[in-house]
Amino acid sequence: MRRSSTRLKSVSSEDLRRAGELIRAGRLVAFPTETVYGLGANALDANAVKRIFLAKGRPSTSPLIVHVDSVEMARRLVAFWPAAADTLAGRFWPGPLTLVLPKLPLVPDIVTAGLATVGIRMPDHPTALALIRESGMPIAAPSANRFTQLSPTSADHVKESLGVAVDMILDSGPTVVGIESTVLSLAVSPPRLLRPGMISRQEIEALIGPVELAGRLENGEAVPHASPGMHRRHYSPATRLILVEGGARLPAGRGAYLWREHRAEAAKCIEMPGDPAGYAAVLYDTLHREDKQGWEWIAAEKVPDSPEWAAIADRLVRAASQTR
Repeated sequence: MRRSSTRLKSVSSEDLRRAGELIRAGRLVAFPTETVYGLGANALDANAVKRIFLAKGRPSTSPLIVHVDSVEMARRLVAFWPAAADTLAGRFWPGPLTLVLPKLPLVPDIVTAGLATVGIRMPDHPTALALIRESGMPIAAPSANRFTQLSPTSADHVKESLGVAVDMILDSGPTVVGIESTVLSLAVSPPRLLRPGMISRQEIEALIGPVELAGRLENGEAVPHASPGMHRRHYSPATRLILVEGGARLPAGRGAYLWREHRAEAAKCIEMPGDPAGYAAVLYDTLHREDKQGWEWIAAEKVPDSPEWAAIADRLVRAASQTR
């Protein structure tokens, strides 16, 4: 899934050199990917990875994704690399697809929440790939924000959420895809979709055959999760977010309404793009902006119940959950 880089801001070679040094020294660097901004540390340094959890306030039960710059680097981290991984990486890497595979012992347990598997992806962003190459290390990186809050799609979002907890931020402008990667486990048979993203289940099945969907977590938040993004409440603004059927009456009080097909009376109405890719690209930025306005609520019209909208529906449902 290659995206246009016409909106990207260039990062200087000097900034990349310094960022690479920080990664090797066990420090934290926030950097852009095509999905969201990540909070990166040397994936092979357990102490450095611990800093990610502390900076984010992230529970140890939530594993991290490891970012690589090549299939060769990915293969050095896993116990086996099946034919399905070759097929999917050949089609979707670099891009927003994370593959979960059995890990080798050199990947610290803190990265994987103590699980025997690790999620790996090759990001489709020149700055991300340059940082990995400059550091010479695979980089563990969840989204660069406080845990359960809105994911960052710009450097300003990172600054607002994490502030001085980050040693350096590489600013390449807004991200393009706008929501987190699809996560697929190849450590089970049949493969299991752990988190929906803009690479759909149907696209994956067209290449490797049937894929099952992960069930809802039944054991609360105290056990290791097979993938990031599985907490009931996630991707959430501070303002109460509610989902409404198109044409339904909005709550009393002042709020902002994100609509696609059915406009309604609200203090502020925001027309969202009608296509999934366009909607995903602006969703978090829109929520970040409206979260600062002091609204009593933000309402979003429910998106279609169809495969191409599954990832966006997932983010909206989790953002609207009141379970912490």
